[in-house]
Amino acid sequence: MSQYDEEIRSTPLPYKVWGSEYIEAESRAQMDTAMRLPISVAGALMPDAHIGYGLPIGGVLATDNAVIPYAVGVDIACRVRFSIFPVSPIVIGQKTAQFKIALVEQTLFGAGGRHSGNLRGEHEVLDDPAWSETKFLASLKDTAYSQLGTSGSGNHFVEWGAFILEEDDDQLGLKAGQYLSLLSHSGSRGVGFKIASRYSELAQTMHPNLDKDIRHLAWLPLDWHEGQEYWLSMELAGRFASANHEIIHKRVAKAVGLKPVVVVENHHNFAWKETFSKPAGEGKGSRTVIVHRKGATPAGKGVMGLIPGSMADSGYLVRGKGVVESLNSASHGAGRAMSRRAALKSITKTERDKYLKARGVTLISAGLDESPQAYKNVEQVMAAQSELLDVIGKFKPIMVRMDGTGSKAED
Repeated sequence: MSQYDEEIRSTPLPYKVWGSEYIEAESRAQMDTAMRLPISVAGALMPDAHIGYGLPIGGVLATDNAVIPYAVGVDIACRVRFSIFPVSPIVIGQKTAQFKIALVEQTLFGAGGRHSGNLRGEHEVLDDPAWSETKFLASLKDTAYSQLGTSGSGNHFVEWGAFILEEDDDQLGLKAGQYLSLLSHSGSRGVGFKIASRYSELAQTMHPNLDKDIRHLAWLPLDWHEGQEYWLSMELAGRFASANHEIIHKRVAKAVGLKPVVVVENHHNFAWKETFSKPAGEGKGSRTVIVHRKGATPAGKGVMGLIPGSMADSGYLVRGKGVVESLNSASHGAGRAMSRRAALKSITKTERDKYLKARGVTLISAGLDESPQAYKNVEQVMAAQSELLDVIGKFKPIMVRMDGTGSKAED
C-alpha cells in the first residue's frame, strides 16, 4: 500500500437523502462510495441528484482536512448570477428584436469559445496576484484572458425572464410585483477544466491502490503542498467564474440600456471550509470540515440562491434555512431525468418546440439534449426540499440562449 493510502471503510457512513423517489440507484451507489472514504465526515444528497464523475451531481460531502478535486467537479465554481431590473418584463415583448440582439451579440458559447481583439473583456481578476503563485496558474492566464466573459456548453445559458415577487422583501429591497430579470449559468471555462484535470490526475497518482470505483475520489490533504496548490487554484477559478458572469451581465444589460437594482449569485461546484457541530460520540463543540458541493447550492441560514428549472420551466429565488443535516445545502436545479444520449434518442425537435411554445419561451439556440423534457419536474424537486429553504420568488424564462452544438457538460 502506498504511503498516501488509507483503508477504505467497509460500509458507508450514514447520510440523509432528500427526494429519494426521484434519485436513481446509480447516484445512491456513488454517494455510498464517497461515504466509505477514510476522510469522509458527513454527507447529504439533494433531490436533483444524478450520476456524475466520482461524486454524484447533487452530492454534498464533508471531509476532514482534505479536498477531492473530482468532488468539486471539472467545471470549478460553476455558478448562477441573477440580475433584477426596475422595469416590467413586458418590455421584452415590446422590444423583442433588441433583447434578442443583446443575447446574440453580447454572449459567446461553446467549449472552445473565446473572444479576440477588442471583444476581449477587461476585469481586475486578470491582475489577481494568484496567477503568479505557481507556474501552472501563470500558464493559464492567456486562456483566462481570451475566455473572460464567455459561457460554456451543455446546460450553460443566458436568458431573459420575468421575476415574480409575491410579497415585499426587505433583504432584496423590492416591493411585490413582476420585474425584468437576467439569469446566467456557467463556470470557470478552460481555466477550471485544466485545474481540475491536473490535480485530479495528481491525486490519483498519489493514491495508486484505490479501487477503480473510488479512483475518481482521490483526495489531497490540505497540509500537503499539492492540496494547498489546488485550494489556491480552486479559489482563483471561483473569482474568475464570478468575473465571467459580471462581464456578461454588464454587456447584455448595457445593450438594452438598463441597470439592475438587485444581483444575486452563488456557485455550486466548489469546496468551502465550514464549521459544524460535532456528531454524537465525538464530544461537544464544533469542528472545521471541507464541504464539497458538486451541483448543490449553499443554503445556510439567510443565504440567498437561485435554483433554475429548465429552459422552459420556472426557477426559484430562495433563502436557506441552515439545516445541518443537509450540510447547509439545497439542489442546484431540477436535475436531469435522462442522460444526454437518451434525450437525443427520445425527444424530437417538434416535441421540444411544442413544449416551449406552450410556455411562451423563445429559444435562440440550444442542443436537443437540453430539452426541458430531459429534466426532472422542478416543482417536485422544490417540494422535496421545502424544509431546506424558503421560496422568495419565481423566475419564468422568456428568451433563452445556449450553446447550439449539443456538446456535453457535467452538471
